[in-house]
Amino acid sequence: MPRSRPGASSVRVLLDTHAFLWWLDGDPRLSKRARRLISDSDTDVIVSAASAWEISTKHRLGKLPGAEDVARDIVGCIARQQFSSLDITTHHAQRAGGLNIAHRDPFDRMLIAQAQMEDLAVISNEALFDDFGITRIW
Repeated sequence: MPRSRPGASSVRVLLDTHAFLWWLDGDPRLSKRARRLISDSDTDVIVSAASAWEISTKHRLGKLPGAEDVARDIVGCIARQQFSSLDITTHHAQRAGGLNIAHRDPFDRMLIAQAQMEDLAVISNEALFDDFGITRIW
């Protein structure tokens, strides 16, 4: 489902890993609101390096058996969708490690830190993000 993207974007969103995978698969679990926003050419859709790490790790462990093509070429998948990627910086890592949160998932911790530091809304069905001053779209 590639999109055409003209000039400047008015909205910047960070996709949670499941939202990215559901978008690529056309999965109906992705909310209609999220689907509309992602497909809007004025939206700058961003995929974190943390999601690439999560997809690769979970695929290797057999937890994402249907994501072989994505796991093999995440960079290409992001590019074909005309999404942007967000690298993990030392500042992101420090923020993620310092989050006072009982949740142990390192991928969600990183997405929270990146959303906070980069002022990004997150497209996710996980209410956990609501506790960290992040705009969550679902």
